[in-house]
Parts: sequence; structure tokens; C-alpha cells
Amino acid sequence: MLYLISTPIGNLGDFSFRAVETIRNLDYLLCEDTRRTRILLNHYELKVPLRSFNAHSEGGKLGGVVEDILAGKVVGLVSDAGTPGISDPGSRLVAACRKEDVEVVAIPGACAAITALSASGLDTARFQFIGFLPRKKGKITRLFEEALAFPGTSIFYESPFRIVASLKILVELEPERRCVVARELTKKFEEFASGTAAELLEHFSAKTPKGEFVLMVSPST
Repeated sequence: MLYLISTPIGNLGDFSFRAVETIRNLDYLLCEDTRRTRILLNHYELKVPLRSFNAHSEGGKLGGVVEDILAGKVVGLVSDAGTPGISDPGSRLVAACRKEDVEVVAIPGACAAITALSASGLDTARFQFIGFLPRKKGKITRLFEEALAFPGTSIFYESPFRIVASLKILVELEPERRCVVARELTKKFEEFASGTAAELLEHFSAKTPKGEFVLMVSPST
């Protein structure tokens, strides 16, 4: 059996009782970064063997993990933060397990996109999640053009190193479009900044951006 175990996106107190109990009964736990996962496990006094499983190693380790599960082992998968398989490694493993009729159980928990959307004040009836923005300007421009035409809220992930550059591209397309940017979700310095694309560009250009960012673009009218 494979368990997909959602982990906190910042505040360690957001880990569920069910997740803790599930980890206690695993044969081993797959994770992106064993050091980061160990911090969470130590906080809850959990002891389970950890195995690295990330975007760089996923392909080479996939077959072995599926074989272990077919042999009767109970395996868990976590990402560094949030729901595994959502803009994180894991979707290929889930697909491989489903192909072999392996039972896959999701232990729900935090997801940055949904957490940000729920508190954004933007339309939640219809939305699309794009995930991490690409690095090339042309690809970012095309995604933003699609978002500006979408009749619902569009949600993107972006790093603190590229958020200003991405906002500049959005401003070039439609500076007056209302957006919300959330960062440091569930942490001490959590911030929701709301305004036009131009106003948000000015806000985040004034100081060095910190934390992981969720950029939400309001629906077309």
C-alpha cells in the first residue's frame, strides 16, 4: 500500500493526527529532502526509515518502490511541504501504483494553493491551478495571457527570486488587473497583499522578497 501524506506548509502544528498514526506504521517513508522531513518527524517523535525520492531520483527508484509495495511493504510519500504530487514529485509513482492495482490512500492536509485561495477574497467558485511559473519570459507571458482570459481565479507558485520579474511581465500585459499575492503561509510573517498588478509590483520591488509565493490573478470580466 502507498500512503500520500500531506505535510505542513510552514506551521508544524498543522500536521494531522491521522498522518502521525500512518507514519508510525510504515516500513519506510519516501521524501524529497531527508533533512527537512527529519525536522518534522523529530517534532512528533516519529522514527521511521527515510529514503530520498525527488525530481532527480524519481525515475531511477520508481520500479524498486513499486516492487517493495507489491511484496507487501507499506510505504509513505511526503513532499517538503504540502500535498505530495501537486507541483512536487510523486505523480509518476502514483500512476505506476495504479497501473499495478496497488492501493493508494491520500492523507489530506495542507496545500498552499487552496490555503491562499480560501483567504484571498477572489472568486473561489471557479479556479485553475497552474503551479510553478516557468523561467522563460515567453512561456510566462503565454500563461499570463491565458489567465487574463480565464473566467475564474488563476493560481501560480513563484519563488522569491523571480516574483518581481514575473509581476513585471503581468504588468506589461494588464497593469490594472486585480491580483493577490500570499507569502509565508501559516508562518509568523504571513502576508496577503492585494491590489492591481502594478501596485503589487511596486510593493514587492520596495524590499527584498522573502518566502514562497502564491500569485492569484482575478477572473476576466
